[in-house]
Amino acid sequence: MELLPCVARMRWTRPFSAAGTAGGKFLDRAACVAGALVFSQAPEFMQQYLQRLGGHLDEARRQLQQFQAVATQSGLTLDELIAKTSGNADAAVARLGGVMHAAAERADSLYSAETALRTASLWERPFVFLRHLDPGIARATWSVFKPAVPTTMEGLVYAAIGVAVALLLVHVLCVWPCRAVLRRRRRHKRVVDGTAGAVER
Repeated sequence: MELLPCVARMRWTRPFSAAGTAGGKFLDRAACVAGALVFSQAPEFMQQYLQRLGGHLDEARRQLQQFQAVATQSGLTLDELIAKTSGNADAAVARLGGVMHAAAERADSLYSAETALRTASLWERPFVFLRHLDPGIARATWSVFKPAVPTTMEGLVYAAIGVAVALLLVHVLCVWPCRAVLRRRRRHKRVVDGTAGAVER
């Protein structure tokens, strides 16, 4: 007679256990899809960022060429023109020297960033991208960013990494804590059932 409540309880809880298993599988699959979609867009974003970076570099070079032309016409190098202009007693002329100096530094910075990104390997590129990230260019890229289906090896690699990261997060943040709670409840129930059985005897 004592087995009947136990059997009944097992029959009632079996659907919930099956539902939990199905829910866990669905959560894993959803996480895999989401992780693959999100991470696979990283190479596309970096590519669109690189294109916009190249445009900024072209514009910086064009401006620098204008300053270089003025220096050549004055019989000076660009560095000499910048130094002479910056040291001028006229504040307006001195500020122009600062503008030329900033333009030269900007062109050098953009060139270094573009070269580093274009020559970086698949595994190095995310770190190179973050190291040379220009917030203004990144915001402009994001404002017009168009997601794309990955068709390159790089996109597939990022998608695979996204699947792994998403599964890890789901298990660390959801699955493992829930299992730990269920194990504690089962241990507590066994202790209570054992205590009740000892009292009845």
